[in-house]
Amino acid sequence: MSTSTQPGWERQLLEKLATESLREKRRSRRWGIFLKLLVLAWLTTVVWFVFLQQPGLDHLDLSREHTALVRLQGIISDTDGVEADRIIEGLREAFDHPGTQAVILRINSPGGLPVQSSHIHKAVVRLRQQYPDTPLYAVVDDICASGAYYIAAAAERIYVNESSIVGSIGVRLDSFGLTGAMEKMGVERRLYTAGTYKGMLDPFSPVTASEREHTDQMLSELHQTFIQAVRTGRGDRLSENPDLFSGLVWTGQRSIQLGLADAIGNTGSVAREVIQQSHIVDFTPQIDPLARLADHLILVVNQTVQQLLTHTARFTY
Repeated sequence: MSTSTQPGWERQLLEKLATESLREKRRSRRWGIFLKLLVLAWLTTVVWFVFLQQPGLDHLDLSREHTALVRLQGIISDTDGVEADRIIEGLREAFDHPGTQAVILRINSPGGLPVQSSHIHKAVVRLRQQYPDTPLYAVVDDICASGAYYIAAAAERIYVNESSIVGSIGVRLDSFGLTGAMEKMGVERRLYTAGTYKGMLDPFSPVTASEREHTDQMLSELHQTFIQAVRTGRGDRLSENPDLFSGLVWTGQRSIQLGLADAIGNTGSVAREVIQQSHIVDFTPQIDPLARLADHLILVVNQTVQQLLTHTARFTY
């Protein structure tokens, strides 16, 4: 007698199908978990090699003489990007290590906040005085402008690529004005202050002649501080080009002619040919990339809200 003619065969068939379906779901779930773990392991490996490992640099062998490297990469800020405290910490450890023959500060930055740039600049000057037998060389990658050049000017020598962008010795203050748009929309600005200039730089109020004069004076003072730091660091190597401190930028080759840089070179060539110590050790303090991403997102939101609510403006080199 066939199964289909036995009593209750329909129930047995349904139970068999349900059991097979349950087994299939379990197998699919196991494979899903396995694939997720595999992807997680792959992502972890990628993050490790991309963010935490630097090819060609020795992070572990500090027992022998070496060229110390500190990387300054990104916008110079107090909360994100290049933080002064982190760079200074790396420079201090690099100079303090007994195996360090010289320090290379590798720069790839468009500049940033004046105070943070000044902190690093002063730290370089102080460390060079504290360790007179350990030279510090600045090596420029793609860009060394504004506050980044402020820092580079404190180095013993500056090496660039022919295509590097160098300079921008000036100061800027970013803000915006919405008074015309408010008038067209019929919006009335109501700002109550105690202090004649407490509302200065408010983007919803017109700029007065006295406010503009005061702002120009602050910009000029910051600019002169920048110029003096460059003149002190570069000395008689600077040319007398009238545009030198105008805020213009130049190619690496042109910057050598102007005295803003000394020669063509990169990290490897400077270590081999100038320092004569090709063993390079990276002293740049590491940052958790996931924490950096989270901090950056929080910073962007905070700055946007602050700009809209308090209308602050920031000076930048």
